[in-house]
Amino acid sequence: MQEWNELILDQLVWIIGGLAVLVFWLLIWNFVQGGRLRKLRKKYELMMAGTGVDDLEGLLIDLKNGQGKIEDIQSEQQQQIAKIKALLPKQKAKVGIKRYNAFGERGNELSFSVAFVDDQKDGVVITGLYSRDGSYVYAKSLIRGESTHALSPEEIEAISLAGLGE
Repeated sequence: MQEWNELILDQLVWIIGGLAVLVFWLLIWNFVQGGRLRKLRKKYELMMAGTGVDDLEGLLIDLKNGQGKIEDIQSEQQQQIAKIKALLPKQKAKVGIKRYNAFGERGNELSFSVAFVDDQKDGVVITGLYSRDGSYVYAKSLIRGESTHALSPEEIEAISLAGLGE
């Protein structure tokens, strides 16, 4: 045991010197970290100045939750858009109209043919004929631009005009 004590006494100077260097290095490290912390605090105070927010963590959590809700809503909207895109080609959104004077009489072209078709030219053509005796309205269904009933040149032109409408 005495040998052990002598060994420690011989090395005591080195041990104390090493510990002093370690304490000095830790003290310098502490000052460096304190400076970094002060810079970070200044940036934080500049960021928070004028926002009126006391609880930044709560605000960030609320924003994250709100983002999740927005993503859910966006997903629903994407599904609705997909449904609308599937229905859109079937809509009778293309319209062509041809006005004319059906009986060659003097007049203001009071007769008409209107075609309502979709992208495949499926739809209906409605013709209104005006004469001195009265007005008559006819409707003919269309499949791919053709009808089971005879089409007049004006009806064919209305269908062509509707097909041009993009």
